[in-house]
Amino acid sequence: MANSERNNAVRFGLSSHVGGELPDIEQLALLVYDFDGVMTDNKVMVDEDGRESVVVSRADGLAVAEFRKLGVPQFILSTEANPVVLRRADKLGIACLNNCADKRTALRAYLQKNQIDADKVVYCGNDINDLAVMQIVGLPVAPADANWRIRDIAKYVTRACGGEGVIRELYDVLVQPVDEVPKNLVAA
Repeated sequence: MANSERNNAVRFGLSSHVGGELPDIEQLALLVYDFDGVMTDNKVMVDEDGRESVVVSRADGLAVAEFRKLGVPQFILSTEANPVVLRRADKLGIACLNNCADKRTALRAYLQKNQIDADKVVYCGNDINDLAVMQIVGLPVAPADANWRIRDIAKYVTRACGGEGVIRELYDVLVQPVDEVPKNLVAA
C-alpha cells in the first residue's frame, strides 16, 4: 500500500472492528505479535556494511508495558532471522521466537505446553506467512496496511498501519472500549 493509500485508509476510517464481539481483556490468555509489518512499517534500512535496522513505535512499547502490568502474557513470533527482533523483544521484556519457519506449528506447541486455549489468544499479523496461524486463534488482528488476505480473516483491523501504533491501538480497544473514550478522540 503506497503512503497515500495508507494515510487514506486511516483518514477515511477504512479500518475497523469487522466481526464478532471483542473479548474483555480478562478473557485473554496470550497476545502474540508478528514483528515486521506489525511492530515496524515492514521496511528495512541497510547500511553500506550490510547491517539492517528498522524503526519501531514507542507507543507500541508503552502498550506492551501496560499489557504486562495487567498480567497478560505476550510474545513475538517471527520468521525474521535478524537479531534486531530479539533485541526489541528483550528491550520490551517479552519472549520471542524468531527465525520460525512454521508459525502455526510453533504456536500450537506453545499453547499445548502452557495449556492455553487457542480461543483465548490474540495474534496480530500482516502478511501471508501469518495466515495459517491467524486461522487457529480466537482474535486474529491485522494492521490497516496488511495484505488483503490477512485483513479478510481478521476479526479486528486496526486504523493504525504497521509500525504506527498497532499494539497501542489494540491496547485501547481491549482495555478502554470506544464507548468509554471521550467523543472528541474517536475517529469519524
